[in-house]
Amino acid sequence: MKTGSGEERTSRLNALTLKDIREAHARIEPYIHRTPVFRCSTIDEICEGKLFFKCENLQKAGAFKIRGAANAIFSLSKTDAAKGVATHSSGNHAAALALAAGWRGIPAYVVMPENSPEVKKKAVAGYGAEIVFCKPTLEAREKGLAGVVDRTGAQFIHPYNDRRVIAGQGTAALELCEEIGGLDVVMAPVGGGGLLSGTAIAVSSISSNTLIVGAEPEKADDAAQSLKLGRIVVPENPDTVADGLRTSLGTLTFSIIKKHVSDIVTVSEEDIIRAMRTIWERMKLVVEPSAAVPLGALLSGRKDFRGKRIGIILSGGNVDLERLPWT
Repeated sequence: MKTGSGEERTSRLNALTLKDIREAHARIEPYIHRTPVFRCSTIDEICEGKLFFKCENLQKAGAFKIRGAANAIFSLSKTDAAKGVATHSSGNHAAALALAAGWRGIPAYVVMPENSPEVKKKAVAGYGAEIVFCKPTLEAREKGLAGVVDRTGAQFIHPYNDRRVIAGQGTAALELCEEIGGLDVVMAPVGGGGLLSGTAIAVSSISSNTLIVGAEPEKADDAAQSLKLGRIVVPENPDTVADGLRTSLGTLTFSIIKKHVSDIVTVSEEDIIRAMRTIWERMKLVVEPSAAVPLGALLSGRKDFRGKRIGIILSGGNVDLERLPWT
């Protein structure tokens, strides 16, 4: 009996499962915060629903990224970890990798676009990573990374297109679903797709009737285009205030998103900033623009979930206070 092509069989064998996410959670639990879930009656009234915010802006290193970075680093053998780890990132993954590498006592090398927010550059340096700056293009990032790996022999930890990273990111949604039952919808921002794909695996496994929805800026709508066209669309230097969502999907994240995510909603710059300011003013929480994108989709009316119970992952809170988008 035929069981599909070799590529399909390999895909099934490599498929991430809820078991992988639970194992990741057990591995990283000693190092991360189990972040709280907050409510806001005013935002509930505005959106005409019940919203549950998973506050990864209160996570170590200020974002969900520490979950995936820690899982990847603590999954390495002693031999593989000996020469350190390397990555390319605009900020949050870089900071998380540097922090987790410090916990394990190994060096971290980071290639960062030169236009990365200053707050993120300072965080990466503060956690002890060696930084190599590059032009803000994928080609420049990959070229810079290749040079670092060739020079140091460090293990490359991809910011999102890595099974270990995706499993780690899925632990945020795992915690959300364990704490808040009966969610009709779970929303997460999407850039490279590590958070959304990890969320999709966790939520679809725990609550099969829950819709999983991604949200991204209109000016960086490659994930929505990719889902629509059935192939990965690579953006060219997208210019959005949500700097953490400028990257394109990876092969692993795209395959998971295609299978489990019902929709990806795009949000204008104005609505991203409005949502960010609403969270600051109404919830007294510092979030970065990328974290506000899902709420922006609701405030704008792009997605009508009135009367629904909606889980939203607030992805991070690393903001350059000298360059707030409403000033």
